Amino acid sequence: MEQVAELIKKSQAGDRQARDKLIADNLGLVYSVVARFAGRGHDREELVQIGSIGLIKAINTFNTGKNIKLATYASRCIENEILMYLRRNSKTKME
Repeated sequence: MEQVAELIKKSQAGDRQARDKLIADNLGLVYSVVARFAGRGHDREELVQIGSIGLIKAINTFNTGKNIKLATYASRCIENEILMYLRRNSKTKME
């Protein structure tokens, strides 16, 4: 837990290696969230890309002062990013 907090602090200070390690360590989380949306006729790889954007946003905005784990916060950010993408695409399909 302390190692993750240290990586987050370094990442938010501009350390790209720390950010890349956090992304690599939590990429499995993206795949698990995408699995929930996979059976709905959407391109899995596209959802992984969108989910990865959510993961990066989570890492950039995570607050270590709050009593929450990065994985919990990141999974919510990933899910929100995917839902925004799906809503945006459903509106353009309807038009």
